[in-house]
Amino acid sequence: MQIPFEVDPPKKDKISSKASQPAKPADPTIQASKQQQKPLTVTQLTRQISLLLEGKFRSLLVEAELSNVKRAASGHWYFSFKDDKSQIRGVMFRQAASSLRFEPEDGLEVVVRGHLTVYQQRGEYQIMVSALEPKGLGALQLAFEQLKAKLDAEGLFLPEHKQPLPFLPSRIGIITSQSGAVIHDMLTVLERRFCGIPVLFFPVQVQGDSAAAQMVEALQHLNSLSESKQIDVIVIGRGGGSIEDLWAFNDEKLARAIFTSAVPVISAVGHETDFTIADFVSDLRAPTPSAAIELAVPKKEDLKQVVSQKEQRLLNSIYLLLERLNEYVAAARQRLSSPNAMIAQFSQRVDDMDSLLKERMTHLLENFQRRSSGVTDKLLLLNPGRDIAAQQNRVELLEDRLKRAIGLLHKERAETVQQQMSLLDSLSPLSVLHRGYSVTLDQKGKSLRSVKDVQSGEELQVRMDDGTLQTKVVSVKRN
Repeated sequence: MQIPFEVDPPKKDKISSKASQPAKPADPTIQASKQQQKPLTVTQLTRQISLLLEGKFRSLLVEAELSNVKRAASGHWYFSFKDDKSQIRGVMFRQAASSLRFEPEDGLEVVVRGHLTVYQQRGEYQIMVSALEPKGLGALQLAFEQLKAKLDAEGLFLPEHKQPLPFLPSRIGIITSQSGAVIHDMLTVLERRFCGIPVLFFPVQVQGDSAAAQMVEALQHLNSLSESKQIDVIVIGRGGGSIEDLWAFNDEKLARAIFTSAVPVISAVGHETDFTIADFVSDLRAPTPSAAIELAVPKKEDLKQVVSQKEQRLLNSIYLLLERLNEYVAAARQRLSSPNAMIAQFSQRVDDMDSLLKERMTHLLENFQRRSSGVTDKLLLLNPGRDIAAQQNRVELLEDRLKRAIGLLHKERAETVQQQMSLLDSLSPLSVLHRGYSVTLDQKGKSLRSVKDVQSGEELQVRMDDGTLQTKVVSVKRN
């Protein structure tokens, strides 16, 4: 919701009135005195600029886009306000920022209320912000959307985190205002639907600055009593109202307290069209406080009717089962009315079974004898003695053939060896020596083939058939 701002008219002080007067013709005397005036320091000049600007722009109302948004550890906010052509710095001190209902962020269109100041340490002018409102969208609505997006990103609204409600709670915890019709309406609905269920009521403020903290305390207290007091479900809510009236239910701490509650929580805030952060994070949302009791507690008359129906169905099942058992007993009695006849029937059946057993045993023995006879004949036909004799004769014949083949092969190999020995002897240099020839060797034992390899005075070896001669060359003659 936009908040209108009033622009205060600028005060007419000495500096502004002098600045607005028309320029007078320059006086040569004054001009000479100005040339002789003392120069200003930077601090003095900055102070005079500060007095001039701050006196001129005591109240501002500016539309701009936020950029370079930064929150200091001290709690002060620093911004740059810009449009498509210019920008100016701004600061919002902690005391003024405590009234902000939304989180300033880059790119947000805002309406700024404040006054112009000069930061003398840097010689920069800036807007000292006293109030900040989003343009077009109300601050509360923007804060609601920002917190909703934040908690949704953390997964606090996911269905898997929702706890189921008990079918019939043994005790209900209610967190709401002590004054007003809400608690009276809920107790009236509870009395009408299921009287006798105890209620643990924790009165809190549901509107104002301390309302959210009281509801967080109430949730924590009821959770601490959940085991001793057997609290199965908690209803937290109030009647309808504007977004300002319901703002306590959009508190982040309250949302996290509902999310961490070990006891299922039903939010019953406002009317059917009013949604709060508590509605999204709770385990179940009821459109009204009275509807919350209807969701938490079943109607006793409906339960009685269901129990009555189940009782009737159980009785019908029992009657049907008894009827079937009676029929079975009657049939059994008829079968047992004459025991002697039953014994005679079983005796005759035993005789039949005995005869059948004997026939089958005889048939089995005959089959076994036939199979044994056939196996005996096969064994006689497959006697290995005959095969052994035939194979023994074959082995003797093969043994004789092997001996003859070995003798013939030995003779052939001996002749071949003799031929190779004769050939080797004929080609051996020793046989040449035996015929009267000799071989001349140098001192290293290498044979000499030419007189070119021998020098006068060199000692040689002459290999003959029956020994070796040590000689010395007296002279060398070539052919």
